[in-house]
Amino acid sequence: MTNVATRLLTLITLLQNQPNQKAYELADKLGVSLRTIHRYFAMLDEMGIPVYAERGPYGGFSLVRGYKLPPLTFSLEEAVAVYLGTDLIRETWGTLYQDAARSALAKVENILPDEQRAEIQWARRSLISTNLYRAELASLSPVMEKLRQATRERVQISMQYQGLAKENQGRRKIDPYALVFRSGWWYLVGHCHLRKAIRTFRADRIQTLKILTSSFEYPEDFDVQVYLQAEFKNQPVICAHLRFAPEAAFMVKSNLSMWESTQENKDGSVDVTLTAPDLSWLASVTLSFAN
Repeated sequence: MTNVATRLLTLITLLQNQPNQKAYELADKLGVSLRTIHRYFAMLDEMGIPVYAERGPYGGFSLVRGYKLPPLTFSLEEAVAVYLGTDLIRETWGTLYQDAARSALAKVENILPDEQRAEIQWARRSLISTNLYRAELASLSPVMEKLRQATRERVQISMQYQGLAKENQGRRKIDPYALVFRSGWWYLVGHCHLRKAIRTFRADRIQTLKILTSSFEYPEDFDVQVYLQAEFKNQPVICAHLRFAPEAAFMVKSNLSMWESTQENKDGSVDVTLTAPDLSWLASVTLSFAN
């Protein structure tokens, strides 16, 4: 639904900026089929956004003359959410989108009334996200830049992949569908031509990568969120048992959502059980409680 909402907003902007566009042109710009474009027209009509068609060689689809998107306004909570979102991008995606996030926030702040701008300043001082665990992005930047480009432009890639199992090592041709950040690691989700199925690859295990000239069609019935839920649900996990000394037991109660189970002992220590996607993540979490 998020993708549909984004495409609908893009469609409105395209029609607003350039009237009399052909349906096939709009479909090409949005990367969808003609049938989907006409479905979007119907959805806009249901939302009260008037779209009309003009026949003839110079005709096409347009918004009714005079229609404009309503001015951009934010509540206090929405203004803070915008700031927190850009801050989270900086922490998780690093330089890949850091400059863009900073620029976007500056533009939003520039159009906000004083009250909302003051709220963002308060959030900058008082709502802090820091030390989010993630793999070092500096060495990954060239790979991530190419993956982002190929995913956005819908072109195939050829990559040398170093999987943990021998059968998962070698050169692959991939239709890159999405980039995913999870538990400190970046993943590529895409159709693997070698396996003839959708697969997930860790970006730091891609040794070499080349963007090809051949394009691919993103399957309209594929939902990456649904796929990821099933993929990571069935993924093997590491089960760990930790004991917190009596003087550190308060940390357990401060982070209850992290534990699968907890057990208080007579000496005041607390045993916890947690699951981890891999040893690196487990090590980072364990070390975060040191001292």
